[in-house]
Amino acid sequence: MHELGILYHVVEQVLGIVEENHLEVVDAIVLQVGELSSVVPRYLHACYPASVDGTILENTKLEIEMLPANALCRNCGKVYNALSNHGTCPFCSEKDHELLSGREFFIKEIRAY
Repeated sequence: MHELGILYHVVEQVLGIVEENHLEVVDAIVLQVGELSSVVPRYLHACYPASVDGTILENTKLEIEMLPANALCRNCGKVYNALSNHGTCPFCSEKDHELLSGREFFIKEIRAY
């Protein structure tokens, strides 16, 4: 479970932003996680309390938005979800594709004041 290590880095970055901008209250941190990022959202939620313990982020909410594993078929040019279609284009049945999204991991938003 590498999610705890990932969250420690996220918390470091968020704390730096909070300090830099002289913020006093943080309500939520919103992460965007790609379906193919190898990060398990429920593990992020499970590890979150330990990663923020004793910090200004201790009472914040963690929100996770999943980003789809979109692929562009190189044969027919249509976009489809590579994960749910097992890498095969549902329109023309070809497997030759370019992955457009799904590996991302971003801090999308810090709700604070």
